[in-house]
Amino acid sequence: MSVRLEEVAVLAGHSECVWHASWHPNGSLLATCGSDKTIRIWSPSRNAKTPQDAWDCVATLEDAQGRTIRACEWSRNGQYIASVSFDATTVIWEKQGDVYEVIASLEGHESEVKSVAWSPSGSYLATCSRDKSVWIWEADADTDFECVSVLHGHSQDVKFVTWHPDEDLLFSTSYDDTVCVWAERDGASPPSSYLTEPEWTQVDALTGYHPRAVFSIHWNISTNVLATGCGDDGIRLFQANPSTAKFELVYQQVHAHA
Repeated sequence: MSVRLEEVAVLAGHSECVWHASWHPNGSLLATCGSDKTIRIWSPSRNAKTPQDAWDCVATLEDAQGRTIRACEWSRNGQYIASVSFDATTVIWEKQGDVYEVIASLEGHESEVKSVAWSPSGSYLATCSRDKSVWIWEADADTDFECVSVLHGHSQDVKFVTWHPDEDLLFSTSYDDTVCVWAERDGASPPSSYLTEPEWTQVDALTGYHPRAVFSIHWNISTNVLATGCGDDGIRLFQANPSTAKFELVYQQVHAHA
C-alpha cells in the first residue's frame, strides 16, 4: 500500500530552525518550537486564500527559556504544554482560554534537555538529557511538580522518551544504540518498615538491534507495535512477547532512508 502526502499549508513565523511540533489532543491547535527560543501556537484560519494563509499563529510563548527549545508536548487533557530546552530546563505552560501562563520551571538536568513526554495517566512527566539521564516528575493536585526518580540506564546522550499509550511504561532511546524500558515497581523496604514505596526500574532493554544511535521511538496504538528510527537509516518494529513481556524484533528495513 502506498500513501501520497501533499502539502496543504505552510506555517511561517519562526525566525530560526524549527525542532518539534505537537498536536493538541483534539486536533484544533498545533504547537511548534525551535532555535528562536519560542513556542508558537497555530490554529486553522477561517479566511485562508493560499496555503501560506491556511493557519494563523494565535499565540507566541517566549522569554521562559534562554536557549533553543528542543521539544514541546501537549498534555493528554490539552490544558498544559511542557517544553524542554538546551538551557537544561523544563517549563510547564497552562492554557487559560487564549492565554498561556508559565506555572512551573523544572531544573535538575546538568545539560541540554532533548525530549519530554506526558504519561497516559497524566500523573507523570518524563524528560531526558545529554547528561545521560531520564527524570520522572510527578504532579500533585495543585500542579506542583516533584522529581520522583532519576534513571541511569544509558551510557551516552539520551535522545528521546515516549510512554506506552495505555500504561505508565516508559521508553528511552540513546546515542549508545539502545532502547531502555522503565516501569514503576514495588521497592524493597528496610527490615524495620512495613511500608513499600514504588520505584522506577529498568524492566527491559533492546540491545544489539541498532548499530548506531536510536533517535526516536513511536507506538502504533492499533497494533501495539513499537517503531524505532536509527542512525543507520533503518526502521525497526518491535512487539512484546505475551509469554515473557519482553520486546522482540518483528521487522526491520535497513537503509529505509537514503
